[in-house]
Amino acid sequence: MSTTGANADPLAALGSLPGVADSVESVRKSVDRVYGHRVMRRRSNEITSEAALRGARGSAALSGADWALEEVRRRSDFGVDDEARVMGAALRLTAEAGQLLSIWRQSPLRVLARLHLVAAATDEDEIGRPRQAGEGVDEPLIELPLPGAAEISGRLEGLSELIIAGSSAPALVTAAVVQGELLALRPFVSYNGLVARAAARIVLVGSGLDPKSVCPAEVGHAELGRAAYLAALDGYVSGTPEGMAAWIAHCGSAIELGARESTAVCEALQRGAA
Repeated sequence: MSTTGANADPLAALGSLPGVADSVESVRKSVDRVYGHRVMRRRSNEITSEAALRGARGSAALSGADWALEEVRRRSDFGVDDEARVMGAALRLTAEAGQLLSIWRQSPLRVLARLHLVAAATDEDEIGRPRQAGEGVDEPLIELPLPGAAEISGRLEGLSELIIAGSSAPALVTAAVVQGELLALRPFVSYNGLVARAAARIVLVGSGLDPKSVCPAEVGHAELGRAAYLAALDGYVSGTPEGMAAWIAHCGSAIELGARESTAVCEALQRGAA
């Protein structure tokens, strides 16, 4: 996404693209339904915990570790193979994201570095910083052209400036742009998809749209499927108004499905208490 030009608030400009306002309104209604559920008034902590687990499972599925939810609950060793490491990284990021809300608006690049450190869980030199010239990336499910180090630096700085400056754009738009930029750039040597979705989650929670983090968009993205996710991302990368609007709408649909998932959890808890 270009962050230069006469428009002082390019994120807000995206909110005026055809269909985006409808997506924003639909997302708001879906989120409000969850927060209005009677179970949320008494057991919101349980809903938040369950949403975190399901969100981590969904994010990991998009990065190649498509485990059943009960398998995620059962397992305690997440270091035995590549899929287990992806799942472990997703779980760690879900737990860490809530601790970084206060830092995000002041230093988003610091938050991104921390997210990568948490995901990778190693102290190797390339962890927790953007890729340098000549360094590759382990992100086999995204086959877009890989930007070079100079482009990564410039676009990350531009994204950071947008976040710090603030915007009147709806949370859906900001979260979609943050996620889309990080997926397009793949700024780290690994775990970029997980980091991108965790950053989007921080935006949704910190904006006040989903303050209790009970509408896991990652669940919706996994339900919509990897092929649809990548097709929508192609639209974002194209930079066209139609492509950008399609990506934002896709992210909106994912949040709505996440909200539906948590509504179902609320209903299940209510039946159990009846």
